[in-house]
Amino acid sequence: MNDQSRLSGPDRLLASLDQGLRTVFARQTAARPAPKPEQEAEAPLDAAERRYAASLMRVNHVGEVCAQALYQSQALFSRTPALQEQLRQAAQEETDHLAWTRERLEQLGSRPSYLGPLWWAGAFAFGSLAGLAGDRRSLGFVVETERQVEAHLAGHLEKLPTKDTVSRAIVAQMKQDEARHADEALAAGAQELPAPIKGLMRLAAKVMTVTAHRI
Repeated sequence: MNDQSRLSGPDRLLASLDQGLRTVFARQTAARPAPKPEQEAEAPLDAAERRYAASLMRVNHVGEVCAQALYQSQALFSRTPALQEQLRQAAQEETDHLAWTRERLEQLGSRPSYLGPLWWAGAFAFGSLAGLAGDRRSLGFVVETERQVEAHLAGHLEKLPTKDTVSRAIVAQMKQDEARHADEALAAGAQELPAPIKGLMRLAAKVMTVTAHRI
């Protein structure tokens, strides 16, 4: 992610919107190589397994589009340079996830969600509200988001075909990174969110998940 610390408020907003366009429409380059399975798949995936694995990885790719929007908007409205930098560093790792899931979709002969711009815009709005609520609440939003994502990825590890060791290796690394992001936000002074906000976040995630499987 580009350094925005010296930009004015309007320029930072424009830079975030530019990054959003790149997130949705451009191919991202990972700073880390994609995780590799300890052993190759025992046998090729059949057509049904490929379609199912692709639907799960499409959901994960949408989640990474949303993660970019969340971190960009929260950094935009953060009060402290240290937190802005923490959010940008986390976003860089999420860029790795974005690139890995996009590449895996192509390997499975599939595509990202057609609704990428909508997912990004909605997540940017959520992240902006979290950032405007103050740094501790914003960090609390990071914690809750990452805990929910961690649980979601654990579910995908159970659902992915056993033979799809490539997708499973990617999801396992993503899950590890998300857990660390939550821990770092807690250590930085996150304030727990009210139960209704957590419920709203779970509802939004469920709608996104159901829709992204197919569209």
